[in-house]
Amino acid sequence: MEKVLFVDDEPNVLEGIQRGLRKRVDLQTATSPAEGLRLLREAGPFSVVVSDMRMPEMNGAQFLARAHECSPNTVRMILSGQADLEATISAVNQGHIFRFMCKPCSSDELWAAVEAGIEQFRLVVAEKVLLEQTLSGAVKTLIEILGMVSPAAYGRASRLHRYVVALSGTIGLAHVWELPLAAMVSQIGCLTLPSETLSKVAAGQELGDEEKRLYESHPEVAGKLLVAIPRLGDVAAIVAGQCRPVELDGRPADVRQWDVRSAGQALLRAACEFDRLVTSGIAPGAAIDSLTVPRLQFPAAIIEALRSLPVPGCRTALHLIRLRDLVPGMIFDQDLASAKGIRLVASGQEVTTALLVRLRTVASGVGVVEPFRVRVPL
Repeated sequence: MEKVLFVDDEPNVLEGIQRGLRKRVDLQTATSPAEGLRLLREAGPFSVVVSDMRMPEMNGAQFLARAHECSPNTVRMILSGQADLEATISAVNQGHIFRFMCKPCSSDELWAAVEAGIEQFRLVVAEKVLLEQTLSGAVKTLIEILGMVSPAAYGRASRLHRYVVALSGTIGLAHVWELPLAAMVSQIGCLTLPSETLSKVAAGQELGDEEKRLYESHPEVAGKLLVAIPRLGDVAAIVAGQCRPVELDGRPADVRQWDVRSAGQALLRAACEFDRLVTSGIAPGAAIDSLTVPRLQFPAAIIEALRSLPVPGCRTALHLIRLRDLVPGMIFDQDLASAKGIRLVASGQEVTTALLVRLRTVASGVGVVEPFRVRVPL
């Protein structure tokens, strides 16, 4: 049964609505905007939220604007005895409402409006699911190609994806599908880099000036590749800006109120900086402390989210294994070489599905030196 929320400061109005609609939907009510926002955050998702216009704490337009921030897919409506033009315009512009209804409103009229809102919610969610699954599937194919070309870049993208998903959930941005997708494709620009440069980066070797400039250009290259894909404009902008300074001037203190591009760039840059420090051997706590410097300007919410971040692989056990026992998530503790002594994987590289496929193909041809040491995350 679909969940619908009514917000009105008059309990008798809510009682009448309960009598008319409680058998048709999972109906919840709130007598104040603050209580309504709490229910949206804690008891959702709601298909429809219907608000009175004139309430003491904030009016209906202001409440629905806040509701849009914490539950963007929920369809928003106004049911009010106040029906002047100015109020209507304010509600439409601020609250992004679907319907504006005037009191008194019969049960049949109210149900017809709520039913239309439920159908709109289903359409929005269906389109969102289709978009996410279609784009994610296409992007996953690109990432698998990246894994074949550069397992190190693929592994980094996988770690960034895990970090951004965790950060988004902690901060309250888990509903923003662009953020994890941007992290997943953040390293796709590495496809255009020379293999020698990628090998140096993977091995932690120092880059020459020209190589450094070339490597630092990969976010912009990725952004240009992605912007050509329909509906990925925000994702392309997030990826292209992953190394840019975070701009705090004029922005709300609450990251949840930022636009998707700004929030995405800040989260992805924090994840990139954190990953760079941790993979260089710095302890997670020390790495986070170094990100609090004023120069980086990371919002306090992102720093706090980083402190609660689960870091796979911080504690590991050392194992001596053969290729047939290798699984994704393990980390090489020594260089893996072919039977002829050619280095195939650098020490410190995380095993990914794409890397595993490539190694098994190589092993069937030229062989690998076995057994070899790996670290297994605890």
